[in-house]
Amino acid sequence: MDDGRVNALGHAMIGALNAALDEAEGKAKAVIISGREGRFCAGFDLEVMGSGPENVRKLVTAGAELLMRLYEYKLPVVIACTGHALAAGGLLLLAADARIGAEGSFKIGLPEVAIGMTMPVFGIELARDRLARNRFTEAVTQARIYGPDEAVAVGYLDAAVPAGSLLETARARAGELAALQQPAFANTKRKERGLTIRHIRDTLERDSDGFDGAKPR
Repeated sequence: MDDGRVNALGHAMIGALNAALDEAEGKAKAVIISGREGRFCAGFDLEVMGSGPENVRKLVTAGAELLMRLYEYKLPVVIACTGHALAAGGLLLLAADARIGAEGSFKIGLPEVAIGMTMPVFGIELARDRLARNRFTEAVTQARIYGPDEAVAVGYLDAAVPAGSLLETARARAGELAALQQPAFANTKRKERGLTIRHIRDTLERDSDGFDGAKPR
């Protein structure tokens, strides 16, 4: 991912990621998603998030569908977190199978409550599934932000490595996961995550009525 700025998730970025996933399904054994140096993803596009409730609803719903696609994806998904990963950027980490982050003064987490946004069900449930149980409330309801090392302990990342070895480490992890047998990997992943998947999908349309971009609800 590289939009030349903060790697915001807008419709164009979501479309590009979905196109890459479409292509990978036919010829890859694993997927690696990386950002630009110092920036993995700063969350949903703020211009859209400030442009009215209907535009917010459409963007957040598209983002939620992308996150669920990654969470359910039949191939292993590895993220090379190149820097800051906030809001939807933090959720991308939670949707992947393996997350390797660059060491440095980077911010990782879910700041929604701190900026006046109610967390959607899909974000809460991805966090509930992937974050350490004893850090869940501080990470989600209390909007705590972490550096890479603490993000490992909390559950956003599996490892933090020097930036110079980030992609090499991510490729090695992708190779390990790609060596697992299919369709056993995909089937087990689907069963492991089944309860979370069903709950999110059952509530997504209803919850989307409250995607407002800023105001508590």
